[in-house]
Amino acid sequence: MSKRTFMLVHETARENAAKFARNDAPDGWMATFSQPTKKRIQEEKYHAMMGDISKQCTFMNEKRELDDWKRLLVDAFAKVMRDAGTPIHHDGRVLPSLDFERVVQLGIQTKDFYVAEAAQFIEYLYAFGADRGVVWSEPKQKELQT
Repeated sequence: MSKRTFMLVHETARENAAKFARNDAPDGWMATFSQPTKKRIQEEKYHAMMGDISKQCTFMNEKRELDDWKRLLVDAFAKVMRDAGTPIHHDGRVLPSLDFERVVQLGIQTKDFYVAEAAQFIEYLYAFGADRGVVWSEPKQKELQT
């Protein structure tokens, strides 16, 4: 046994986690409590949304690659969150390049988003797209029901 995960969603789960810590966890193990990380469905959604943005929008009067848009959008989202007083838990930073000729953005990656951060990022992308007339490729709710 190399790892145990307990989702603390009800009293029995909490009791099982406590019992495991008291009785079953080998000496030297550590316990970590954290918010849940993003879900695969959230990741798929925001990647599709960034794809729509990269196909339909320009930045500085030019089309940009998906990876460029991803970096731009994540950076802008992180700034919005900082300005709101709720920075994402792994906020980035900017450093000069080793030759001091460029600026390098470090640290912010969507793979590290918590569930709540991924949900807020999706809402941010909706707002960003709405301001620019993006037509989302996702199926409409009505189409999903048929």
